[in-house]
Amino acid sequence: MKSENSRRFCLRLLVAALLAALPLIATGFSAAWAATGQITGYGSKCVDVAGANSANGTQVQLYTCNGTSAQQWTVGTDGTIRALGKCLDVAGANSANGTKVQIYDCNGTTAQTWTASSDGTLRALGKCLDATGASSADGTPLQIWDCYASANQKWTLPSGGTTPPPTTSKMPGAPYLYMGWGNPPSPATVMSATGVKAFTMAFINSSGGCTPAWDGTRSLTGGVDAQAISAIKAAGGSVEVSFGGWSGNKLGPNCSSSSAFAGAVQQVINGVGPAVVDFDIENTDEFENATVQDRILGGLAIVKQNNPNVKIALTFGTSTTGPTSWGTRLISQSKALGVNIDNYTIMPFDFGGGADMYQSTVNASEGLKNALKSAWGWTDAQAYAHMGISGMNGLSDQQELTSVSTWTQIRDWANSKGLTRLAYWSVNRDRPCPGGGVQSTCSGISQNDWDFTRVTAGF
Repeated sequence: MKSENSRRFCLRLLVAALLAALPLIATGFSAAWAATGQITGYGSKCVDVAGANSANGTQVQLYTCNGTSAQQWTVGTDGTIRALGKCLDVAGANSANGTKVQIYDCNGTTAQTWTASSDGTLRALGKCLDATGASSADGTPLQIWDCYASANQKWTLPSGGTTPPPTTSKMPGAPYLYMGWGNPPSPATVMSATGVKAFTMAFINSSGGCTPAWDGTRSLTGGVDAQAISAIKAAGGSVEVSFGGWSGNKLGPNCSSSSAFAGAVQQVINGVGPAVVDFDIENTDEFENATVQDRILGGLAIVKQNNPNVKIALTFGTSTTGPTSWGTRLISQSKALGVNIDNYTIMPFDFGGGADMYQSTVNASEGLKNALKSAWGWTDAQAYAHMGISGMNGLSDQQELTSVSTWTQIRDWANSKGLTRLAYWSVNRDRPCPGGGVQSTCSGISQNDWDFTRVTAGF
């Protein structure tokens, strides 16, 4: 931290938001369907449930197309592919080459979440649906294998449909509110003045070991943070809870395992009831530490499994052209471990953005889009639907200037592209002090109170 007065934002704190089984849908969830019909592949054969047997574990194979129910697949907008009342499933959620593909009770895990790539492949757990032995003979079992987009890995979905990734509904604009400094305003007052419906509450860190607390010091319940959250909810709003940031004693390095990390996050979810949990992964202790990155991702798999209705956002720094090598690793590892992150949010400031912060933010965002497409095999639209921006209002620590009009441009661009998260650091600073420099209580520029929040409310 640089000074107590600028303690978090200068830390680029936020600034702004598997293993195997991540439930993406809650019990009883009713998916919307994109198309129903045959899925054809190698040798123009059909994807078929062996023997039309609906028992769990029945092998899925290639077979001559015959129009039976064993070859009628329903492609869901939730990422599932279903036949005979069961889901297309990777056995044991095992991502090893050669793992059998079967049908199994639908359970919302990543082993049953399929993405259709523009190269014709169907992907789950980072691998491709594959006709074994590059054979098109009747009865050829299907498996998963490293993706080569070869003929035995290309599939045509019913009616030309595609399987999008799990649905990622838009989150309301949620600027960061920090109760630890910066003369925090009454959230109800800000909501009434601006129409904003959500805040990202910062930050959860370690109060010693793997025990979570607000700012590492304040109790999860009963204090100023809990009071602010109660006021937000009483006014009809919702909260995101952000973990980490640039400084402080973080949970990632202090929790001994993914399960321990998940347990700490669960304490917060149980105590606060957030709609979104945001992991602001920064600095060398978390962001630039492969072991800790993987520990956090492993924990998030467990968190999602236990809280399928709570969205997960990863927030991290960026260059003007997109994620750095560490950001790219974080994205790639989330894919490799099968962790379906709802939103990847970049912090486009304190990155040498220069005079045109709008264009620098767009360029950085397009770089994020390309990184997500490369890792996940998504289309542009699918990548945008998993993206967010978390800016810094007014002057950044590097004196980059994001004016109200620039932030409006950024919001409008995000809306036009279908991004699903928008935040900024911070509501505490959403007050005027032209010529005041970088402060915790104001933006350093001329503006009206809560101008940036009004803009964010329009997301």
